[in-house]
Amino acid sequence: MKKKSSILLTGGSGQLGQAVQRSNLFPNLLAPPKQELDLADFKNVRGYFNAHKISTVIHCAALARISLCETDPIKAIDTNVIGTANLVKAVSQQQKAAGHEIRFLHMSTDGVYPGLKGKYKENGPTVPYNNYGWTKLASECLVRLLADHCIIRTNFFDPDHIKFGTSATDIFTSKLSLEDLVKSIKFLLNHRFVGAVNVGGERLSDYRRYKQYKPQMKSCTRKEILKTIPFQIYSDASLDTTLWRKLKRQGSVR
Repeated sequence: MKKKSSILLTGGSGQLGQAVQRSNLFPNLLAPPKQELDLADFKNVRGYFNAHKISTVIHCAALARISLCETDPIKAIDTNVIGTANLVKAVSQQQKAAGHEIRFLHMSTDGVYPGLKGKYKENGPTVPYNNYGWTKLASECLVRLLADHCIIRTNFFDPDHIKFGTSATDIFTSKLSLEDLVKSIKFLLNHRFVGAVNVGGERLSDYRRYKQYKPQMKSCTRKEILKTIPFQIYSDASLDTTLWRKLKRQGSVR
């Protein structure tokens, strides 16, 4: 019996991974738990690829908690860098055996940019301001070894689950809603674009963005937030999304 081509989703238990699964936009989606696919174990990853016919990878797995990346950089390296390296190696070997490319969508972050002046372009300076950003930038370098890759630099939020009650009027991003990001992933999965692309929305302060969905949201400043956390955060991480808008105008081309 022939194996059916499948899309492999890593990080399926995370917020984005769960949203990808709920969307029903991705047929034949495999979202194995860590017990089944352990990215830290190359033999395990290779075995998983041998057992399944993978046509596409959506790589969402990451250690994204900034505070934990700061206090435990080794864990951040193991998850974000070594895990990605094992996945890239397995994809490379599988491509050689199958004789065709595997589309690889890699979820990155606006944190690969300095986060100071905003409106960052894909070919602009990538100088992260924390350990999380550095490990994600390292993982981007690994993904670029694959011929058919798409690196999605973004930041997202869930309008239905905004847990905090205050947000800053002087912190700016191009954050997308979770639903919009999932649709963007689907679009790029079906596009021939290769490289890094900034996927985001309008440049807004965190306060203005969140207040649309949580009217009781109270305002604060970046300075006030920094007093409560032991690590640095961006002041303006907004993205230049010219390329992203151009790709959307082109439409799906696969």
